[in-house]
Amino acid sequence: MPDVQLPFTRFEYQDRLEKVRAAMDAANIDVLFACDPSNMAWLTGYDGWSFYVHQGVIVGPEGDPVFWGRKMDAAGALRTCYMDAEDIVGYSDDYVMSADRHAMQHLADILRERGWAAKRIGVEMENYYYSARAHTVLVSQLGREPADATGLINWQRAVKSDTEIVYMRRAARIVERMHNRILEIMEPGKRRNEIAAEIYKTGIWGAEENGVSFGGDYPAIAPLMPTGLDATAAHLTWDDRPFETGAATFFEIAGCYRRYHAPLCRTIHLGEPPDDMRRAEEAVLEGIEAGVNAARPGNTAGDVAAAFYAVLERRGVEREGRCGYPIGMSYPPDWGERTFSIRPTDTTVLEPDMTFHFMPALWMKDWGLEITEPLRIRDEGPAEFLADYPRQLFVKK
Repeated sequence: MPDVQLPFTRFEYQDRLEKVRAAMDAANIDVLFACDPSNMAWLTGYDGWSFYVHQGVIVGPEGDPVFWGRKMDAAGALRTCYMDAEDIVGYSDDYVMSADRHAMQHLADILRERGWAAKRIGVEMENYYYSARAHTVLVSQLGREPADATGLINWQRAVKSDTEIVYMRRAARIVERMHNRILEIMEPGKRRNEIAAEIYKTGIWGAEENGVSFGGDYPAIAPLMPTGLDATAAHLTWDDRPFETGAATFFEIAGCYRRYHAPLCRTIHLGEPPDDMRRAEEAVLEGIEAGVNAARPGNTAGDVAAAFYAVLERRGVEREGRCGYPIGMSYPPDWGERTFSIRPTDTTVLEPDMTFHFMPALWMKDWGLEITEPLRIRDEGPAEFLADYPRQLFVKK
């Protein structure tokens, strides 16, 4: 076995592989090609910034998974994966950014060499990292359409192990420090990029828990921190303009440890907030308590959303869309796990050690307000708040 320092035990990786193979059997899939870097890392330990080229993990009918990617990245797989060298395969650089050949031709060759090309193959079709051309070339090489295995691995990741929960709590300690730093230095005249720089510095510097210090990773999403009218939109970042009195800024950020995320959002208003924002704050805080109280094992994701929306309706606050999603290990461009959603129509049954970002943000006509929480489903009772940070609209005058 390779002498690689892994974030989990080999027993945990073996357990994950067995879960995936059981799901493959249920889906009538013999060979699975997974190109989502989160799924690749969860299955093998692979950790590298190489997802801008074609790569993936192949799970065959037996044996260890196979890392497949660019040859220079195969060297990274040797340094981060638990598999032996014969299960780490690289393709040459003349497949990269080429109009004449495509990496999927090489993947098809590997499937043929291992006797898997004629078997029932599944691919993650609805995925950021699987392009239309990649699919077209793979189909032409195989001579048939592979099955759609989107989400197959993601669903196996929904219930977290004890070690994963430890990593997410460490990410929560990091994001608490990030918000403390924001509140400490934000003031009128401070440039937005200066705050962004401190967010990155604090997040990567890390935190400590129970006397153990640890550093942070880069998060899957850049800090979202629009201010004033810009905060009526959900996904704007920053520029170099100064903050102004009379405007609210929400900070949608996450602590990240070993690729595990704990998103936590808070809003700061410079100067006295308007009355309608204060009323909305009261509604959101009451709605969070109601939603968390419904986030129990045996209840559904829809029950959590329904409890939250019942409070908003009673208080006359209008909002639409989902208000949460599962979280855990992730790479850019998204820290969600892309399985269930916290929306009234979602019937996913909540189980102990599922984790999700309860995200009941409001984007109104003149301002935005985000007060959110990363949660863990307990064995019984309401969900655990992974982070410990005041839930309120912060005001600095």
